[in-house]
Amino acid sequence: MVEGLIGKKIGMTQTFDLQGNVIPVTVIKAGPCMVVQKKTKDKDGYEAVQLGFVEDKGLKKATKPRIGHFKKSGIPPVRVLREFRFAAQAAIKEGDQVLVDIFKEGDKVLVVGTSKGKGFAGVVKRHHFRGGGASHGSMFHRAPGSIGASSYPSRVMKGMRMGGHMGQDRVTVQGLEVVRTDPEQNLLVVKGAVPGARGGYLLILKDNFHV
Repeated sequence: MVEGLIGKKIGMTQTFDLQGNVIPVTVIKAGPCMVVQKKTKDKDGYEAVQLGFVEDKGLKKATKPRIGHFKKSGIPPVRVLREFRFAAQAAIKEGDQVLVDIFKEGDKVLVVGTSKGKGFAGVVKRHHFRGGGASHGSMFHRAPGSIGASSYPSRVMKGMRMGGHMGQDRVTVQGLEVVRTDPEQNLLVVKGAVPGARGGYLLILKDNFHV
């Protein structure tokens, strides 16, 4: 059995448990995914399956190398490909379909995504610096302050927290609980938030596996 799926974030909403408590949840379109390639230890040095995320709108223009890669498994080209580990005893082959039913209610999953990009940000927003006084006459508001000594070492040390590009990083959230699955619509509902904006691609894996 494959230990994960490719998905797309639909958005956040809320649901209720049996006691009437509000639970914030994220709805993910998890799959369907197709097995494009199976990697073996003898040929590739490790065991994994390459999954392709099947979307409503297929890939319009595929390059010749990509067309040739998909032709081997008899699957139309897709936009997103990722590799996942699988149980050694699982009888899986190229062309097989992997659906959301690999997860069930109560399972713990980890979700990997790309966080929202914020562009250039200063130290107050990026690193939560306090900043200077806001009173009249102050000339130090949102600046970083000193970034190094003059005499020694006469340079800015590596790792100094400064302004720069914020967000758009690979983020992994562990320990998310599966609240509900909908195999008919390929939907996975997990408790809590996942990285990224609506429409962003995600990797959903069983929480006992690491990426």
